Amino acid sequence: MSETLMTEATAATTTEGQAASQTTETTATAAETEGQQQQATEAQNTEASAADGANTEGEQDKPQGAPEKYEFKAAEGQPEFDPKTIEQFSEVAKELNLPQDAAQKVLDKMAPVLAARQAEAIEAARTQWADTAKADKEFGGDKLTANLAVAKKALDQFGTPELRTLLNESGLGNHPEVIRVLYRAGKAISEDRFVSGGSGAGGQQGQRDLATALYPNQK
Repeated sequence: MSETLMTEATAATTTEGQAASQTTETTATAAETEGQQQQATEAQNTEASAADGANTEGEQDKPQGAPEKYEFKAAEGQPEFDPKTIEQFSEVAKELNLPQDAAQKVLDKMAPVLAARQAEAIEAARTQWADTAKADKEFGGDKLTANLAVAKKALDQFGTPELRTLLNESGLGNHPEVIRVLYRAGKAISEDRFVSGGSGAGGQQGQRDLATALYPNQK
């Protein structure tokens, strides 16, 4: 009977010890799990904060895009930009959403090329106009030199220094229609109806004759 009681007591003690051990292990496991969860949460918060910082930095570094209106300035030593050219370039830059500084940089790179192309176009037009004038049936051909001298009389008499500069720089001095007007005016004042450098009645008559030659429909 005693043996039986001792056996039961030992079994009970063993069971209680095992239960206590299991309880301790469960508590430790729960604490460990809670610690891991807390570490995971802290790690997630850290990653989220880093991501927010990266996004904020990215937004600050991101170009602001096209302005409401571009304000372009010609580089030093370069002529002012043609308004029509600037208008068309601004439309393209806005479509590409270029910020002001990027658009200005592109224009600065393009400006010398545009200027060179414009000079080439003017020179080509000047040459074409001269070739057409040389072959003109009214004042060209074999008598071109003499007829240009006639046109020069009108230019000398009525042309201003500003007009001469315009004709030379633009190449319009080679344009056949410009030469035609000056040639006809020169003929009108060369037919003994105008005294070069004269004044008084002779000068007034010459002025009227030139006006008639240039604008025959006006009285």
